Amino acid sequence: MADLADFPDNGFRYEIIGGELFISKHPHYQHQFTCGKIITFLQTWSLQTKLGQTVYAPGLIFADDDVVAPDVIWISLERRATALREDGQLHQAPELVVEVLSPGSVNERRDRQAKLDLYSRRGVREYWIVDWLARQVEVYRRKRKKLHLVETLHQKDKLESPLLPGFSCQVRDLFDQIPIGQPSKS
Repeated sequence: MADLADFPDNGFRYEIIGGELFISKHPHYQHQFTCGKIITFLQTWSLQTKLGQTVYAPGLIFADDDVVAPDVIWISLERRATALREDGQLHQAPELVVEVLSPGSVNERRDRQAKLDLYSRRGVREYWIVDWLARQVEVYRRKRKKLHLVETLHQKDKLESPLLPGFSCQVRDLFDQIPIGQPSKS
């Protein structure tokens, strides 16, 4: 983790997963827009229920070789009390992690393989992979100590979670202002 402090503050995101360094460019505008929509829906629910908080790109430190900044997280107030340390970083898994895919095979491999494995090993209860290009949400939930894909939701579907009682949003509402025909994933 000390190695990350030595990297320049140049707008790139540096993450270490299983000892492997991942460097991400500035996200696409629609990626950030989608993150904002997710935060809005989760934060509205959180303010109504007062059960937890929604945070954009928090530092999440599991170990020296597992340091990431997920796009969006939701953490209960109870878990936050032990996860948030004096350094301003989370040192335990939040209940929900959301990653919004960026185009490119390296980005997809990071989110669909490396981060899925990391979040599964570290106790995340639910993981959403949001694909703004395909306009879909993959939902992974913890079963028998591992995250498993339980459903892939499309625009006509409703996003709900047993983790977030009463939370609901239409998948199409996450993507309703994104023009069709954005960059390819290659």
